[in-house]
Amino acid sequence: MFYRDERLALFIDGSNLYAAAKSLGFDIDYKLLRQEFMRRGKLLRAFYYTALLENDEYSPIRPLVDWLHYNGFTMVTKPAKEYTDSQGRRKVKGNMDIELTVDAMELAPHVDHIVLFSGDGDFRPLVEALQRKGVRVSVVSTIRSQPPMVADELRRQADNFIELEDLKDAIGRPPRERAPRDDAEAMADD
Repeated sequence: MFYRDERLALFIDGSNLYAAAKSLGFDIDYKLLRQEFMRRGKLLRAFYYTALLENDEYSPIRPLVDWLHYNGFTMVTKPAKEYTDSQGRRKVKGNMDIELTVDAMELAPHVDHIVLFSGDGDFRPLVEALQRKGVRVSVVSTIRSQPPMVADELRRQADNFIELEDLKDAIGRPPRERAPRDDAEAMADD
């Protein structure tokens, strides 16, 4: 699947990866994730995309964002939009698909292989466009959750599909106790 001399870039859809790992019962150790892919090729960049609640005094994701930023990840964030739905429930909307797509297309001439950590079917046209530029694309998500977290059309389009559960021993850690409102990465991705 990987060649040692390949120039690699990781594109991590934060909320999607969080949800997939949570559905499998483990947390991601991002230091181990970065080390795992440094072993697989020449890692040029590791991007992490997430929306942040800017108006909250404390965001549960802020410590992770800060740690990633200081430990070799390129952070791409934007303010999440908060609204109340028709039933009066507080909802958060923070989609980073466009930012991830633009960055992947800009980096494509400089890499051989892109690893996309997302199961979102909206990324199928991106994978197809990257492949037309000669870039191999691996998708990391899971089909072992109920329901599966990866869209079938994305899995079929990718050059390689990597089952997230198969990476658990290399990049996982047991889940931590969560705050009552769970983690901010559980935001709606609409």
